[in-house]
Amino acid sequence: MADEIAPEYDVVVLGTGLTECILSGVLSVKGKKVLHIDRNDHYGGEASSINLEALFKKYGNYAKGTEPWKQYGRMNDWNIDLVPKFLMSSGELTNILVSTDVTRYLEFKQVAGSYVQQGDGPKATVAKVPSDAAEALRSPLMGLFEKRRMKSFIEWVGQFDVKDSATHKGLDMSTCTMREVYDKFGLEAGTKDFAGHAMALYQTDAYLDIKGGAPEAVERLKLYGNSVARYGKSPYIYPLYGLGELPQGFARLSAIYGGTYMLNTSVDELVFEDGKAVGIKATMTGIEPEMKFETRAKTILGDPSYFPDKVTVVGHVLRAICILKHPLANTNDSDSCQIIIPQSQVGRKNDIYVACVSSAHNVCPKGYWIAIVSTIAETSANHHLELAPGIERLGRIEEQFMGPPIPLYEPITDGTKDNIFISKSYDPSSHFETTTDDVRDIYSRIAGEELKVEGLREGIQVAAE
Repeated sequence: MADEIAPEYDVVVLGTGLTECILSGVLSVKGKKVLHIDRNDHYGGEASSINLEALFKKYGNYAKGTEPWKQYGRMNDWNIDLVPKFLMSSGELTNILVSTDVTRYLEFKQVAGSYVQQGDGPKATVAKVPSDAAEALRSPLMGLFEKRRMKSFIEWVGQFDVKDSATHKGLDMSTCTMREVYDKFGLEAGTKDFAGHAMALYQTDAYLDIKGGAPEAVERLKLYGNSVARYGKSPYIYPLYGLGELPQGFARLSAIYGGTYMLNTSVDELVFEDGKAVGIKATMTGIEPEMKFETRAKTILGDPSYFPDKVTVVGHVLRAICILKHPLANTNDSDSCQIIIPQSQVGRKNDIYVACVSSAHNVCPKGYWIAIVSTIAETSANHHLELAPGIERLGRIEEQFMGPPIPLYEPITDGTKDNIFISKSYDPSSHFETTTDDVRDIYSRIAGEELKVEGLREGIQVAAE
């Protein structure tokens, strides 16, 4: 934190969630004068990592007078994400991390595997998602002839160029749907499922029939393949010590470029002139005496919790955080993995995600795994049943933490009229692609231009296996 608060800033950021920290870091690098505030005494907001004692207390999973967390070793050995997410190794967040040099503050380890479920109940199978033509031929997800069709499809994706009609298989990409592309290759329903949901990472089947949507879907498939090719095994990487390290990394970046940070600081009032937000009145607690201050700002951005009258609920996320003493079945005893359960396989409208990490990532003591099952709520009750297909993949569970449905907030307006720019809540997907879409969208509205970052250069160095 700076020695004193300036009378005016280019941007005041409220909340230290990942979206907000990325934006404060990037805006600082771009030369903006940033004040970053959080009412909490720690970084991360909803994207923070907490220890097991804090998790027990957050969800009330213990009787008064007991301390069940003590049987699980030192609390400092636990860093449990509240929002389970992995990074695509060639994805947008990785690009931003490398281009801004935030990687100097972080160390990453590869996620060992990406898997998809076919079927439901006891007969369901879990298998690795094929990432190239060779893996497609070995995959148990398909029969012999379908493997050949999938091999041909993956090879075509690799050489597809939206600007070169010779690579379009005779299809008109300006109007073509992804369903038409799949049909062109004769792919079966199960293959379409894992290609669209476990590789292109769509959360529902709505993408299938978007006119002219095929090029975007193919590019998403290509990103998956490129991300796997970067380090092998899977397309995902994950920061050691948990996702809570990411907001702190961007906070350090902002501070290096002159950003001012204040924790334990509540916003008492937004100051408006002619219908536009022009500053804040706030109180910094945790010190004696409390410090009240007012500062002006050209732009105010923050997470939905700071603007309850300017956001709307668009759905609810269900999450179950589970402590295990074993790896997930059918994942080659991996120290980490993602399993995607496509919605059509279990009679739902939204996919179910399972994200699993272990002591290999310095998030729990040796011999433990942390698995988080997530999805969008589709009913008003019995939410444990909605997560059941994912929980069934976990085997024996030592501890399970499941709170009430978490509201998914989106801003009502785009912020250009009142100078207030609000991020979206974190969705249930186990990757950061939707979060970086929100970062880019907010940045373009604030700056009036697209966020441009350099290429991956050498990429992120992942920890040795």
